[in-house]
Amino acid sequence: MVAKVVLVAALVVAGLYSVYLIRDVIGLVLISVFFALAIAPPVERLDELGLPRWLAILVVYLAIAAAIVGIGLLIVPPLVEGIDGLSEDIPSYVEDLRQNETFREYDDRYDITSSIEEQAAELPSRLGDAAGTLRDVTVGVFSSFVQLFSILVITFFLMIEGKRLLAFFYRQLPPEREKRLHVVADDISDAISGYVFGAFVIAILAGGITFITLSALSVPFALPLAIIFGFFCLIPLVGATIGGILVAIVVAFTSFPVGLLIWVAVLVVYQQVENNLIVPKVYGTVVRIHPLAVIIAILIGATLLGVLGALIAIPAAAAVQAVVRDFWEYSDRNLGRLAASAAANIDPEDEPGDAALPDVPGTAS
Repeated sequence: MVAKVVLVAALVVAGLYSVYLIRDVIGLVLISVFFALAIAPPVERLDELGLPRWLAILVVYLAIAAAIVGIGLLIVPPLVEGIDGLSEDIPSYVEDLRQNETFREYDDRYDITSSIEEQAAELPSRLGDAAGTLRDVTVGVFSSFVQLFSILVITFFLMIEGKRLLAFFYRQLPPEREKRLHVVADDISDAISGYVFGAFVIAILAGGITFITLSALSVPFALPLAIIFGFFCLIPLVGATIGGILVAIVVAFTSFPVGLLIWVAVLVVYQQVENNLIVPKVYGTVVRIHPLAVIIAILIGATLLGVLGALIAIPAAAAVQAVVRDFWEYSDRNLGRLAASAAANIDPEDEPGDAALPDVPGTAS
């Protein structure tokens, strides 16, 4: 008995250590699965239109790459040029701000303008640091081109052979367990694809509203700021607030206080409309998680994978929720089945109320 316990413990430790050694590979596979589920809707649509599946996957890959390059071309060159121009124009912006009596009062009290001018002088030198941070966020997530290529290849084969692999795996299970796994897999797939579609729609709406507002206020870099704000809106709960503050800082330099007040009003109204109308309509019932669970998921995802982890935290939490929900429903069904079986095995003739009365000595029979 002791030998068996020691053997099982040794096997468990060896298995956990093996998982630790290949943790990077497991991470790549999980990212590939998420990516495959995310691009499944457009691939399926192209497949229905008669395009070969392998070509449909490549078309989606090229479209994503073109979108990333296009966004980079829209943001980076104007941003570099704008930072140089902003560092030169900030003194004049500060003088314009000092024309406002309220700002001048706070400036005289807290010496705001001198701090702004010092920071402005350091902007060009900090551009390299910003580029390094951007590189860490994008390239550092996968750490090398080889890993990125591996993810694309694994995703490609999952999209080609995924249905057959799942069908083979389902056939190895008992019928009841196969049915349960089908339901869980469908829930996870719907949650991930629904979240990606919803996030894409919300980012476009947020960027469009930001671009229209900033263009109406004649704020420079309206398009790059709109793209940045749309990107931040991909981060649930806190993303729109952080992006809105960054945009507000730029607006404050160019249109204070009227433009800043208008932007704050637009931001507040947009967040209310998004939270109460857009999110329930776009996401529907596929991604319905408690806000506390959302915050915890974002913190865990950001700790594990940085920005990428924060972006995929919600669909990952939805997948965990689908598994937990199936477990509880199955447990409830089992308890109900056991209760019904126990009730069926009770013989009504043995119930206490129907038991025969014992014979009493001395009474007539």
